Amino acid sequence: MNGDGVISASADAPSYVRTPAAELLRSLPVDRPLARYDLAGSLAHVEALGAAGVLDRAQVARLTEGLRAIGREIAGGTFPWRDDLEDVHTNVEHRLTALVGPLGGMLQAGRSRNDQIAVDERLYLRAAVARAAQGLLELQEALLGRASEEVATAMPGYTHLQRAQPVTVGHQLLAHFWRFDRDLDRLFATVERSDRSPLGAGALAGSTLGLAPEATARRLGFSAAFENSLDAVSDRDPLAELLFDLALLAVHASGLGEEIVLFATKEFGFLERTEALGSGSSLMPQKRNPDVAELARARAGRAVGDLVALLTVLKGVPLAYDRDLQEDKAPVLDAVATVDGTIAGLARLVRSLRFDRARLETAARDPELYATDLAEALVTRGVPFREAHELVRTHLGSSPSTSTVRVAPSSGAPAVELAIDPASALSRRRSPGGPGPAALAAQLDLARRRLELRRTSLSSLVRKVELIEELVNEGTT
Repeated sequence: MNGDGVISASADAPSYVRTPAAELLRSLPVDRPLARYDLAGSLAHVEALGAAGVLDRAQVARLTEGLRAIGREIAGGTFPWRDDLEDVHTNVEHRLTALVGPLGGMLQAGRSRNDQIAVDERLYLRAAVARAAQGLLELQEALLGRASEEVATAMPGYTHLQRAQPVTVGHQLLAHFWRFDRDLDRLFATVERSDRSPLGAGALAGSTLGLAPEATARRLGFSAAFENSLDAVSDRDPLAELLFDLALLAVHASGLGEEIVLFATKEFGFLERTEALGSGSSLMPQKRNPDVAELARARAGRAVGDLVALLTVLKGVPLAYDRDLQEDKAPVLDAVATVDGTIAGLARLVRSLRFDRARLETAARDPELYATDLAEALVTRGVPFREAHELVRTHLGSSPSTSTVRVAPSSGAPAVELAIDPASALSRRRSPGGPGPAALAAQLDLARRRLELRRTSLSSLVRKVELIEELVNEGTT
């Protein structure tokens, strides 16, 4: 602390981090989760320096062993983190110099913290998507499993939260399955679009040392290196896309949570209020609150807020790197942790849901659910749909029997009468993608095949994540 009471970096810190503004500039608290990726980028960079003739084999070996020793310290919790060294990059370089001597000062030759953080973030993104995808697949498997069990359980379908037409619980659950499948597709696409290594771009204009960014990119599992060095160090599109993917995923999770909350109320009564839903009341003995589902609703707000925060940071930032970009990591780390926890909680909850089939059957026998079927039956007899619509609206409920619904056209044509029977109503729905038995069986088969394809995509992504661990841990027993 200087005479003005301002915290600054210590005298043995590199000159570029010594400033009275050190406390404001410090990013280590949010950088630390990137340490493994920073080490991987440094190891690949050391190899590039060796290939360019900047370092000889012995120097490459010493730096490599020093970096891997740091990896072991970080993994074991013994790394001497220093807040006054500002960020993860400077901490690693300072520790490396302590381990291998002045040679550690060669680590940053041909490299800037600008391209360094950009590659760290893309490696982190790859691993974060792999974790999110694994969680989503588990949630989808839970939805698919429960849908298979409830394939014939009839229930009302809703629009505007008003009873509309008969569907099944299986059909309702699969609707959420397909929402999450689109989320998976977006996450994988984000990884594909971010598959360019920024390493070698330097501060903004590359290097004069003869480095080969393409070789470094391949070493880190990227398909190619950057196209433009200015763009490479400033591009945060992958993080913005990741946050959009997570925000929309969280919104979809919120929708599933809302339905569970509603269906667990006594007013609906479609779900039994089991302990898996959440906690009880500290005051009211009869309560069982749907806490997991409620938190799924609420946490969507955090994910959306994180997206807005990052987009606001990026708005109007000129090329190439600006300190504004230091603020890109906190919203990403928060959104990843928030959504991962939400999805894991929902997967457990979906597996434990217990449906009240008797209550669902009673609700599915509401005569109003068959109004559209009546109108369409009139259409098959030549009545224009708008006329049929009005007839049903006017005369629905005029039948004295509670087991049928009946409409008599004013033209004198024979009356149309339908049994109030969910199974019959569902069997008439043969259109693809609908809740009818044949269509639902086809949808279940498609969902199973889609899951297998997604698992294959995840396996390829996990292999790239493992490449980084292998690079950092190589030679470790």
